[in-house]
Amino acid sequence: MQTPRTEFAQALKAIATERGLDPDVILETIKQAIIAAYRRDAKERGDETEGQEFDVEINPTNGEAKVFSWPLEKPEERKDVTPPGFGRIAAQTAKQVIHQKIREAEKGAIMDEFSGRVGTLISGMVLRFDGPNVRVDIGRTEAIMPAEERIPNERLNLNQRFSFLLKEIMEGLKGKEIILSRADPAFVQKLFAREVPEIASNNVEIKLIAREPGIRTKIAVASNQSGVDPVGSCVGQKGVRVQAVTNELGGERVDIVPFSDNMADLIAASLSPAENVSVSLDEENKIAKVKAPEDQLSLAIGKEGQNVRLAAKLTGYRIEVEGAPVEVKEEEKEEVKEKKVPKKAKKEKKEPEKKETPTEEKKEESKESVQEEVQETPKPE
Repeated sequence: MQTPRTEFAQALKAIATERGLDPDVILETIKQAIIAAYRRDAKERGDETEGQEFDVEINPTNGEAKVFSWPLEKPEERKDVTPPGFGRIAAQTAKQVIHQKIREAEKGAIMDEFSGRVGTLISGMVLRFDGPNVRVDIGRTEAIMPAEERIPNERLNLNQRFSFLLKEIMEGLKGKEIILSRADPAFVQKLFAREVPEIASNNVEIKLIAREPGIRTKIAVASNQSGVDPVGSCVGQKGVRVQAVTNELGGERVDIVPFSDNMADLIAASLSPAENVSVSLDEENKIAKVKAPEDQLSLAIGKEGQNVRLAAKLTGYRIEVEGAPVEVKEEEKEEVKEKKVPKKAKKEKKEPEKKETPTEEKKEESKESVQEEVQETPKPE
């Protein structure tokens, strides 16, 4: 239907288009505001409005308003009570109420729009900081990211654009508020769904996820289609897909492991980058005892126990890691012995023979000459 070319009709259409509201909602808002204005005006005149019901009829073409009143539960006694010159009085008195009602209706429409996007990624710009909380501009309205939903140690600058997870819409002190998050594990899942087409098409599925925001994340992935490598799909060619996720997370490390229905295999994989670990399960008490070679023990535990802690969170088992002595084969032992023998031979050096000094030779010669002289001298008769 074509809008009548009158000032009121054009203004009504402009407001409805600008605010994204239905014109009937705006007209109903104006009616409520006019009734509130009439009650205030009647109270100033000394007229009694208690026990009365009111209704307003608005001409959508020229905006002319008429107020009707009747006693409670007696609609048949309805009568026109519009005071003379009420149009100007109503406009002045109802202006603020109309603005407020339109804002409320607009906010309700916005919340209805965003309620269908809960659990999805949304782009926003940092507006200001309310203490530890962050106010974010997400287009038609503002959202809030509480302190507990922020990535620890992440630096946010004003007017900087980020991706957020629209976590929920909850009632606050000033009505409904949109809550955003960057620390939730689901945020990492949605980032992978954006970067990896196989996840978006459900050919690859993220089965389990464990996260310490800002530090490290572990995900276990499985393929729903034969011939599709789940880990390779998430990593991408030369790591381009996982690198895009890491960059969005501010450098947070992401470990991708293959999912397995065999819990022992899953625990062993979740302790990567440690290799050659053996797992024994106590399924009743949910305890896994892991033996790792001495050279892999520090990798299995991780810095400050981070790796084993995330693996426990991912699998739901308490993981106890202990070192296993490295077995050396007999052939290797013989090779080691052979290598050690020549080294010892080199160390054993012959001591040089001491040469007689010239002084010692002279002494010996002098002794021999003396003995010869004694032998030659004849004995006296």
